[in-house]
Amino acid sequence: MRSFSKPSAETVQKFLEGQANLDFTYNPVGATADPAPPADYGLNHTRQQIGTGREAFERAREALRRWDQFRIGWAEIQPEHAPIREGEVVAIVAHRLGFWWLNACRVVYVIDEDAPGADFARFGFAYGTLPDHVGSGEERFLVDWDAETDAVWYDIEAYSRPHLILTRLGYPYMRWSQRAFGRESAAAMLRSMNDQTGVEAS
Repeated sequence: MRSFSKPSAETVQKFLEGQANLDFTYNPVGATADPAPPADYGLNHTRQQIGTGREAFERAREALRRWDQFRIGWAEIQPEHAPIREGEVVAIVAHRLGFWWLNACRVVYVIDEDAPGADFARFGFAYGTLPDHVGSGEERFLVDWDAETDAVWYDIEAYSRPHLILTRLGYPYMRWSQRAFGRESAAAMLRSMNDQTGVEAS
């Protein structure tokens, strides 16, 4: 769905209600959890260190829960405070090429590995595309920490291909935009981590 003006909250709600019970537009669902994603999709992968230490991991986990990785200026998640849980349906509201685009996704799975005393921790989730989305595929967001290096990493893995005629014609731009999102999303997570540190220090 696209429009010249930013969709209202009511428009987004009706859009999500119309998409909520529809099927995913790709197969296999859940493939971002597989080391070898489907070969007939374009793959995007971004991985960046965003902190050090166990406390930094906890801040990164909270940032993902708030969808801070989407605070990039030209895209956002609606509803703004959507919970990270399997089956949750959300809209990516993006402003590109002079239009506002609504893209529907559903959370496929959630990763939450944080046992007391463990020497690693991971938190993240993947969502997949529903029929009203310019692309077809799945994207996984993850933050992880391990005691050996003490590093906290932000990791995005996505596979996709065009879903609409318009995006088939503009596939190079779609791929460029996806790569730009990866870079800007990692930068947004870094800003979030720094902002949280500033709050704690004040």
